[in-house]
Amino acid sequence: MSISAPASAQQAEQQRGIPFLTVRNETSANDRDPYFGKERGPLKAGWCDIGERWLGLPETVTEAAPFHIPEEILRVDDVRSGTPDSVMETLQETSPDNAPLLYTHGFYIDFEKGCRRATIMQENAKLQGRFLWFSWPSDGDLLNYTHDESDLYWSVPDLADAIFEMEETFGPQGVNLAGHSLGGRGMALALNEVALRKPDIRLGELVLLAPDMDFEIFARLLPRIRPIVSDITVYVAKADRPLALSATVHGYARLGETGNDVASLEGVEVIDLSELPVRSPTGHLYHVYNQEVGDDLNQLLNEGKRPHERSNMLYVGDNLWSLLPTE
Repeated sequence: MSISAPASAQQAEQQRGIPFLTVRNETSANDRDPYFGKERGPLKAGWCDIGERWLGLPETVTEAAPFHIPEEILRVDDVRSGTPDSVMETLQETSPDNAPLLYTHGFYIDFEKGCRRATIMQENAKLQGRFLWFSWPSDGDLLNYTHDESDLYWSVPDLADAIFEMEETFGPQGVNLAGHSLGGRGMALALNEVALRKPDIRLGELVLLAPDMDFEIFARLLPRIRPIVSDITVYVAKADRPLALSATVHGYARLGETGNDVASLEGVEVIDLSELPVRSPTGHLYHVYNQEVGDDLNQLLNEGKRPHERSNMLYVGDNLWSLLPTE
């Protein structure tokens, strides 16, 4: 792992990839998981540099596929070490006019996969230079869900500390927050801890993408979380197969599923994506594969637009909107 930091904010903004904070164990180039592994470790920081290679698939194949096949496969070219302070300083330089986003991932994500997917999300939502990825020690193993849950809970205090650090760096309402799937649960739990430790803190937007969290538990935490963030947006989809499985395993509906009593979530804007084409086999990765979702996040996080101001939005009922395909 390289130890050189970006020479300037301009270089950091032009480099394809993301800055990160992680509580994974550091590994070596000879390990199965180079850079960072699946075990718990002390807080580290740095930059993940991304390259690409072309698949070379015929256009007819990509058009006929029932889900999105990307034209390029991303790869991790290098991971450069830094300190949390140096990452924050560079982020200050690259996001002088807009609040940066602190994002955390979900289940079944090793470090390299997380770098790639976070980079795609950053680019889909036009958040280059305003994005910081928090990586907790997910195993990257489809069969280790309960182990990942334990590691997520272990990571919550560190995620809460990262939120505090960003608020101190960027000021009141100067940082937006997002979590996908199990990471959405972690972000909600971290904000609950933040609210208990500093109830007068004021943060920006909270975005939960396909959150794998008990709907009723979120409803119980909402009175603590809602006052410390400017707005809350939850994205849901009917075709989300992992959340349907999680609901079966846990015995309770997931926050990211459709059909919940969202009218009871005061101050939450729920965006139903069920009308969009399903571009991944699981229906769970729309923040990565659906450009419509990236465009909506861009309007929300960069332009500060509420649902009624954003493109292709249909009002459905109390707190609920449907995002329609682009014609």
